[in-house]
Amino acid sequence: MAHTYTIEAHLPEDHAHATLVGRIWQPGVGPVLVKVDAEGVYDLSGIAATSSQLLELDDPAAVVKGANAPRLASLQELLDNADASKRDSTRPWLLAPIDLQAVKASGVTFVASMLERVIEEQARGDAGRAEAVRQAITAVIGDNLSSVVPGSPEAAKLKEVLLQQGVWSQYLEVGIGPDAEIFTKAQPLSSVGLGDEVGIHPKSVWNNPEPEIVLAINSRGKVVGAALGNDVNLRDFEGRSALLLGKAKDNNASCSVGPFIRLFDAKFSIDDVRRAELTMRVDGTEGFTLKGSSSMSMISRDPLQLVEHAIGHNHQYPDGLVLFLGTMFAPTQDRFGPGQGFTHQVADIVTIATPRLGALVNTVNFSDKTAPWTFGLSALFKNLAQRKLI
Repeated sequence: MAHTYTIEAHLPEDHAHATLVGRIWQPGVGPVLVKVDAEGVYDLSGIAATSSQLLELDDPAAVVKGANAPRLASLQELLDNADASKRDSTRPWLLAPIDLQAVKASGVTFVASMLERVIEEQARGDAGRAEAVRQAITAVIGDNLSSVVPGSPEAAKLKEVLLQQGVWSQYLEVGIGPDAEIFTKAQPLSSVGLGDEVGIHPKSVWNNPEPEIVLAINSRGKVVGAALGNDVNLRDFEGRSALLLGKAKDNNASCSVGPFIRLFDAKFSIDDVRRAELTMRVDGTEGFTLKGSSSMSMISRDPLQLVEHAIGHNHQYPDGLVLFLGTMFAPTQDRFGPGQGFTHQVADIVTIATPRLGALVNTVNFSDKTAPWTFGLSALFKNLAQRKLI
């Protein structure tokens, strides 16, 4: 089943009031920073050479709104060329809206996914053991820890109780302990965007999408916008050992961000992020459909608290960063048999959406079959120099 890329599907429902920035690949030119609205995409190269540079401005939304930027194409032209499986390389297409920023992610920020991480660990990455482990774990600690404030005295007392019962876990440590899990999801410029394939490791047999909101943060630690993201996850690799987190999370095309960054302004702020309701749908070629959701109101640490854990006196990012906020979505719906849970198949179509940010759509493939990542920092700097933008 093919996805139809339309303006109505991929722009925020209130797009007339949204300040949107993205990046496109313009054949013969290279990556171009653009302003986006329903009428078209507009070249912001005269303001900033990169997404990272734009977000360093004191008020990027005001600058973008006031920009007299030349029009490059209609948005529908780009959407018509979004699907990587039939993309025309002689026509422009959308890229991930980030470039030089570090790509970081928060783990175990929702109770539902925290319990699933504990189950992965106890099952040692074996999907077939997951249901039995799930029942045993919830029998001891229950399935609702939402009232526990991470790092609080009550959380410390709960830890002592669980240690005595032999069910304490590294995932509970970061879920309700004082220190949040912040890890590197992907390298700068490696993220894919709308219409691209997302990659799962060919040796993984238990994996899933992770629908998340991604904060755009400048080098001063100021959150200036948000996008959607898919933090593709290999449950079997991470379940075998937490030391395999890098392999579970960072593979070719395993990080998707987009379609655009919505900049914070009078119409959209961090409070809208806090209220966001994400939906996710996976459509398989065999007719299987998985639906899920993630409510930001259920997050255990406030988004700005997670930002403080990611950047500050102990850790700087001179080109800024983006931060995946985590998800409460942890699919347990059986796909192939009782107790087997969910795992991806090649050609799954994953749609992640929320009304104020639009929809991010990608198709699943093995990471060694997705388009190789070849345009890195050296290529970008050479390209910008040739265009006399640096």
